[in-house]
Amino acid sequence: MSFRNYQVPYEINEQFKKKAAYFSMEFAIHQPLKIYSGGLGFLAGSHLRSAFELNQNLIGVGILWKYGYYDQARNQDQTLQVTFMEKMYSFLEDTGIKYQIMIHDHPVWVKAYYLAPNTFCSAPLFLLSTDLPENDYVSQTITHRLYDANVATKVAQFILLGVGGAKLIDELNFEPEVYHLNEAHGFSAAFYLLNKYKSLDEVKKRLVFTTHTPEEAGNEKHDIYLCHKMGYFCGLSLDEVRKLTGIDDDQFNHSLAALRFARKANGVSELHGHVSRALWGKYEGICPITHVTNAQNWRYWADKQLYRFAENIDTVGFDDRKMYLKKRAFEIVADQTGKVFDSNVLTIVWARRFAGYKRADFLSWDMDRFEKLLSNKKHPVQIIFAGKPYPVDYPAISQFNNLVHLSKNYNNVAVLIGYELGLSKRMKQASDVWLNNPRVPREASGTSGMTAAMNGAVNFSTDDGWIPEFINHGNNGFVVPKADYDNMSTQQQDDYDLDEMYKILEEQIVPMYYDNKETWRQITQNGMNDVRFQFDSNRMAEEYYEKMYKI
Repeated sequence: MSFRNYQVPYEINEQFKKKAAYFSMEFAIHQPLKIYSGGLGFLAGSHLRSAFELNQNLIGVGILWKYGYYDQARNQDQTLQVTFMEKMYSFLEDTGIKYQIMIHDHPVWVKAYYLAPNTFCSAPLFLLSTDLPENDYVSQTITHRLYDANVATKVAQFILLGVGGAKLIDELNFEPEVYHLNEAHGFSAAFYLLNKYKSLDEVKKRLVFTTHTPEEAGNEKHDIYLCHKMGYFCGLSLDEVRKLTGIDDDQFNHSLAALRFARKANGVSELHGHVSRALWGKYEGICPITHVTNAQNWRYWADKQLYRFAENIDTVGFDDRKMYLKKRAFEIVADQTGKVFDSNVLTIVWARRFAGYKRADFLSWDMDRFEKLLSNKKHPVQIIFAGKPYPVDYPAISQFNNLVHLSKNYNNVAVLIGYELGLSKRMKQASDVWLNNPRVPREASGTSGMTAAMNGAVNFSTDDGWIPEFINHGNNGFVVPKADYDNMSTQQQDDYDLDEMYKILEEQIVPMYYDNKETWRQITQNGMNDVRFQFDSNRMAEEYYEKMYKI
């Protein structure tokens, strides 16, 4: 097929006929395509799947990472080993489109690959690569590793996604009415569009921005002189850049600039909308910030048999299915750790990206209560940890390794590696209690609990991200009641949360699981029903068209 006058290759639903291009650094669409690191990718993947299901006129633009994020392996003592392995993808199509962009006063060749909608049931996805023989080695490495730790390489990746992505769209003659930036990584597209349309108003008409970061320090900033030198601003002088973006200091804040160039922005939960407006409200000239709560694709994630048994009020079938799902997942635990878990035992799972504020090892911060929980013979408990730290986030890697060493002392604690889409789904099926304990309000959305509920796990969380919109304590999950966190030190917040979590575990969750099976099953099914539509990404993909893409 020719890609030169590209049209989305399925019949478009009239409601979603406006053309949109969705830029994201990572997409988690299906296990075989390893171009993602965590939640941002899971969210983008679900978005593209729902765009396909709803027949939306939307294409994805991303990067084909030669080595992915990294492969999580183990050292001799079971601790984390970061491995980079070349990935091969026979299912991607070479579009035949090749063009140059300028990075660091140097022409870099870019090639576009295509993931057709029918391959994995997603909206069309175009992936850019600089790993070409025409490029010098430094230029080739731009698309080697997702979130490369080298600052210049990272800026080059941002230029490739933004400028390279916007140029690809021109090569395709796709002419979208909306350029949707999922995070600010692709913001350099705005400068490309400014060159094209010669007017900031024309750029604003087309640009919308989704922020996923609830604190200023977490937003990407780079030396403005480095960005300028590398061609991020598409030929504009620094004076022009400062005038247009309103950024006076030497750190170029990509998110702040995006909020000034976009027509509209959104946080990714109702709470995050409030947090974002408070965070950015002190700056002049930013666009309105609404919220579109993140969601995950039900058709991809949910265990349909569990839903069928619940709908048919078949409690025996429902319990039997959950037991089977646990048993199957525990084979992975046994294979990786040599520990044989019991399907009849209450299983707590903490699995997601490792980052300090997420407090992966939180339960072990009170070793007396941790020991008591794990040694209870009447009401036994099993715990599984899994997730990937960023490969140069040494505190997070230490946290992971400490859990590995801790797990060696217990037959009922396991730490798994390889946390990608496939293992993620199995961990949710293994889970009776999906544990989520970030420091409030540092989790913008935290969508893993949605897919856990879709697989018959009960959410137990601090009251952050999407949770305030979902959990009704004791009815469809369990939640730590919010305290006056604003007037607490970090230590006080941690102490309060940990005490509350243990109280809820010891007094409510563990006894109920064993002594009141019917109530437990009802809470599980309530959670399944409550995520079914409200937190299915079809609702989210519709909302983007309604709230963000319409002028």
